[in-house]
Amino acid sequence: MSEETKVEQNVQAEETQQEASQEESMANVTVLKKGDTVKGTIIKVDDDQAFVDIGYKYDGVIPVRELSSVPVGSAGESVQVGQEVELKVLSINDNKEKLELSKRVVDSEKAWDKLADDMENKTILEARVADVVKGGLVVDVGLRGFVPASMVERTFVEDFSDYKGRTLRLRVKEMDREKNKVILSQKDVLDEEFEAKKKEVISELSVGQELTGTVQRLTQFGAFVDIGGVDGLVHISEMAWHHVETPSEVVKEGDQVSVQILKLDPANERISLSIKATQPGPWQQVSDKFKVGDIVTGTVKRLAQFGAFVEVAPGVEGLVHISQIAHRHIATPFEVLKEGQEVKAKVLDVNPDEKRISLSIKETEEAPAAPERAPKSDRPARASKETAIAEEYQNQGLNLTLGERFGDKLSKFK
Repeated sequence: MSEETKVEQNVQAEETQQEASQEESMANVTVLKKGDTVKGTIIKVDDDQAFVDIGYKYDGVIPVRELSSVPVGSAGESVQVGQEVELKVLSINDNKEKLELSKRVVDSEKAWDKLADDMENKTILEARVADVVKGGLVVDVGLRGFVPASMVERTFVEDFSDYKGRTLRLRVKEMDREKNKVILSQKDVLDEEFEAKKKEVISELSVGQELTGTVQRLTQFGAFVDIGGVDGLVHISEMAWHHVETPSEVVKEGDQVSVQILKLDPANERISLSIKATQPGPWQQVSDKFKVGDIVTGTVKRLAQFGAFVEVAPGVEGLVHISQIAHRHIATPFEVLKEGQEVKAKVLDVNPDEKRISLSIKETEEAPAAPERAPKSDRPARASKETAIAEEYQNQGLNLTLGERFGDKLSKFK
């Protein structure tokens, strides 16, 4: 074979190989059309767009508005270089090598199906707060979700300005695909956890147990105290050993207090607590504080027919028997005393075991002087009418017999 023939054959072989390679390359080129779903890798991120390699003959672009269902300040808030994403083809122009893609559309389609399952199964999901708007929070759950202000926390929140960027634990409350509306609640999640925690805590409590708690709120009738995730009530009568007019006299919100469990009602989740039960009772100090013969100052608390109860120390009342109120005879204590009056009294007897103190008011006062007696009369104080008449006649020098004096009155009895 001539040298020319060999060269010609080689050229033909190369052309055939090139044609085959081109045909193979053309066969491997991905054919895209609007609406296709593709996968790719983020290769570059600008403020207003992200570039993605989907294995096509040129790269695609994701505008910032197509990165997320919620507003984002820049593309970098939604995607990072190297991240794999699933996208929807919005438009394609091979002549201009322009390929526009959307991550938002794919995420939204998947999110609706997932959220429907989450709602049915009461799944707890996590979502980042994308924006704070009037009436609540906007969250990214693959699409735009809304958390009303009343469903964010268990308690009232006045200012949500620092919630942007936070991650919330949510449950789907309501969905309407046609209106593109998704309502979520974090409060439901917190409420369920609180109730579960409450049952757990109550099951571990016992009557008589002493705990440290935090005053949560005050009412007219007492204070609610948190004892490890559950609130118990300290009635106003159990706040101190002395009489309390309002709870704020003893505690304020946020105070740490020691309490004792008085009653447990697991069925109704009620706990009765006492602050005063953790403190020494006033009668425990009576023996050291009061001795027989001491003069004390107290306040009349109650009046009864038999005497007066006088408070001589917080929570300690002594009895002044009616006979010990005044030196003179009185029918009732009300003649001399009134409730709220401050008095001095002498301690007559102390019995801490029986919680009794006997007092006397009159022994702190000087007894009045005895009244002078009237002089004895020279003659009987009283005389009969007849004797008086006889004496009168005698004084006049008349000597009359009884018959002469009373004859006319006696004759009728003959």
